[in-house]
Amino acid sequence: MSNFLEYKGYIGSVTYSAEDEIFHGKLIGISDRITYDGDSVKSLKLNFEEAIDDYLEGCDEINKPPHTPDYGHFDVDVSPEIHKKLVAFSFAHNQSLNLVVEEALRRYVV
Repeated sequence: MSNFLEYKGYIGSVTYSAEDEIFHGKLIGISDRITYDGDSVKSLKLNFEEAIDDYLEGCDEINKPPHTPDYGHFDVDVSPEIHKKLVAFSFAHNQSLNLVVEEALRRYVV
């Protein structure tokens, strides 16, 4: 089982509490706090999807735009030494700094 669930563009965490014998999680990447739980993987997934549907319906009812995950953009602070090396590498390879960083991250996490 993955440690994440995905539905309608939202990603949620999956954690198991052995003490309580229950799965629980929360939406990741938005400022609103949306949580869910379940006593089985099936019920956790169902409650996860229901929590998102309820959140979207609730936002619609009060005419509030729902927070959407900001996937694709983040700020990272690196040491000046690493920054200089990245800039030099991107220049030497005629690539944007964003492309160089994305490729480095892709090699690390994929």
